[in-house]
Amino acid sequence: MNKHDEFPLDESIYPLGPRPSPTLPNCQPEFENDEPRADYTLVAYEPAAEAQPIHATPYKWKDPAKIARREWLYGHLLIRKFVTATVSPGGVGKSSLIAAEALAAVSGKPLLDVVPVRRLTVWLWNLEDPQEETERKIQAVALHYGLTPSDISDRLFVDSGRDQPLVMATATRNGTTIARPVVDSLVAEIINRGVDILNIDPFVSCHEASENDNTAMDMIAKEWGRVADRGNCAVHLVHHTRKGEQEVNTESARGGKALTDACRVVRAVNRMSKEEAVRAGVENHRLYFRTVNDKANLAPPVDQSDWFRLESVHLGNGPLNGPGDSIGVVTAWKWPDPLSGVTGADFDKAAAAIRAGKWRENSQAKDWVGKAIAEALDLPIETKAGKAKVAAMIKVWLAAGSLVKVEDIDEKRMTKMFVQVADQP
Repeated sequence: MNKHDEFPLDESIYPLGPRPSPTLPNCQPEFENDEPRADYTLVAYEPAAEAQPIHATPYKWKDPAKIARREWLYGHLLIRKFVTATVSPGGVGKSSLIAAEALAAVSGKPLLDVVPVRRLTVWLWNLEDPQEETERKIQAVALHYGLTPSDISDRLFVDSGRDQPLVMATATRNGTTIARPVVDSLVAEIINRGVDILNIDPFVSCHEASENDNTAMDMIAKEWGRVADRGNCAVHLVHHTRKGEQEVNTESARGGKALTDACRVVRAVNRMSKEEAVRAGVENHRLYFRTVNDKANLAPPVDQSDWFRLESVHLGNGPLNGPGDSIGVVTAWKWPDPLSGVTGADFDKAAAAIRAGKWRENSQAKDWVGKAIAEALDLPIETKAGKAKVAAMIKVWLAAGSLVKVEDIDEKRMTKMFVQVADQP
């Protein structure tokens, strides 16, 4: 006879509720000195329903021109009836990015150079920060972009997990269980409010399962997919990366990869590195970050990613209407064009300097072609930013075919790679 036989379930004594899993850290036994713990809650499990017959559905031929198009709501990030994940390390600015995107969606304005399909209804649910912290971010965005109450109207809903938790899955001794009443209530409110986009930040706070349990993550991710389908909305889950990740991509997501496998889109967020700052010619690399839709794990080059900059906005909530809180607001930023300000006449000067000598492709060589270009155009090649700009110019001119690489013999009779003007004999 086991403990449950000795103490049969009596709902009048033991109310129904979640039961801690014995596999979880710091789990307490449900019995103490052979008596039921007064602070322990047992769970009643319904008997397994009789298996329903499974039927294969014959496919009916459809005119492809009449098949409904995928309904992208915000760029190629958020799509109705699907789940998107944004994977980011902490402290980069992802919550500020989500706030700016939410206001762009509700206002219908391209705040970050993305045009929403129309004015959308957004539910922003931060399960980590207090309500007033999200309010600071929202009002800072509105202040920076000159938005008014009419731009938001009744299209934005904001909640905090501190006031209204959202736990859609719990861990029990029998494994992870979907909290069906919670999910049903959530879907009902999505439909009632006409929500187009539901943002959940961070994902880890919406469940009590182990992140490393792929079976649990698959169940939870697919349940979010059903929420998106039943609510006819896009679900956006904001997820953390593993500690110590250098270059963030889909594989960097913390815990089991079943979560990102189940998402239609996975966006990776990376802070600008010191090396990238040198190439871009900016001083404080911590103010810049880039994103890429990385579901296929094929990240574009750095200069082709979507770049953003954090601008400091004062709320004016200090004493005597002083500056008060300084909030980082995300703005769109473009990677500098290495040929910005460079004219055709400038290329002619550089080409003349290249023709006048014999110049190596290797930037470490004493006769690097970049030195000829820098001298001809009076560029500060002795600085890291100046050298990076010249190197970028060479790369562009080579890609355009204005310059070409050729093999030749150096002064030591060794075969090396040189750079010449395309029309140079």
